[in-house]
Amino acid sequence: MRILVVGCGKIGSVAIKDISESMRNTDVVVADKDEVKAREVSENIGGENVSWIKLDVSNQKELVSFMKNFDIVLGFLPGNLGYKLMKACIQAGANLVDVSFTPENPLNLNEEALKSNVTIVPDFGLAPGISNFLVGNAVKKLDKVNNVYIMVGGLPEKPVPPLGYTITWSPESLIDEYTRKARIVRKGKMTEVEVLSGLELIDFPEVGKLEAFYTDGLRTLLYTIRNVKEMWEKTLRYPGHAEKVKLLKDLGFFSEKPVRIDDLNVVPRKLTAKLFEQKLSKPKVKDVVVLIVEVSGFQNGEQIRYVYRLLDHYDEKREITAMARTTAYPASITAQLILRNIVKEVGVIPPEKLGMNDEFSNSFLKELEKRGIKIKVETTLR
Repeated sequence: MRILVVGCGKIGSVAIKDISESMRNTDVVVADKDEVKAREVSENIGGENVSWIKLDVSNQKELVSFMKNFDIVLGFLPGNLGYKLMKACIQAGANLVDVSFTPENPLNLNEEALKSNVTIVPDFGLAPGISNFLVGNAVKKLDKVNNVYIMVGGLPEKPVPPLGYTITWSPESLIDEYTRKARIVRKGKMTEVEVLSGLELIDFPEVGKLEAFYTDGLRTLLYTIRNVKEMWEKTLRYPGHAEKVKLLKDLGFFSEKPVRIDDLNVVPRKLTAKLFEQKLSKPKVKDVVVLIVEVSGFQNGEQIRYVYRLLDHYDEKREITAMARTTAYPASITAQLILRNIVKEVGVIPPEKLGMNDEFSNSFLKELEKRGIKIKVETTLR
């Protein structure tokens, strides 16, 4: 079998190593438009089953032709390229597990994927990803769903000035998170609210007091989990973060409208992204990932609530961030389960649908535990 991994940044490189070590009898090809990076990642992993190639995904015809030779593709591209990769995989007849946060709705490609007899799993990282999977896992057990709440954050182990935060992923994607309006369900209807609103404080065991605010992370849940009273996602940060980010936003630091400075046109958003990368990227600062998923409803006539909690730490032995672990491993594991024919469905299959599949759920959770990612679940009668 042949596996293609497109994009080999901080997250993609971890997935490459995981899948190449887990499936040594497969050929794993590392693809990136930056051939220096692709070669470096491939050589650092050093496995006999790992090779690299320069690949420009903007050339759709070339991309489709190349992907026809692979059994599955893993996508770790920026959001603006993710949808193109999905369409190319459908045209090439190649299965795909993707983590990019595309502006487009991946469910719109379902009919095309069905016709091509391919499996497209979008948004299977941390959140969306593990979060949606756990929602599906709970929904499967309930006769009726009332509320779905998700709280998630990637944080330094301790607050780090000036924002109490360090970057472990794309600064551009981080700015996207702070500028998109958040889609939530309130009183049974989908509505939009301002990101950074809905501020509340919570206590997370072993981490301490955190603040939570609305972000647009429900994704496919908005269309697959119907007839709920309330459903939202909130991002977790150390207290004070939201106020500082809102100040930057209000002052125009996230604007895409160019500002004239002397003889130059400067796009504030691009400058901010570069400064975030320079000032907030601190590789020596260890990170943690926290996730709470709460789903409540009725089961056998009784009100019941399922609460899932995940706390993951920086892997000191392998020098892998908690964010990379909880984003790369879910994608890698899902691709492996597809290759093992545990996922038999075709079409666009979001993580929550896989969470409703008992065989997949059991295998997926066991594989996460093998990698030290443990999810605790509490069941409460209300």
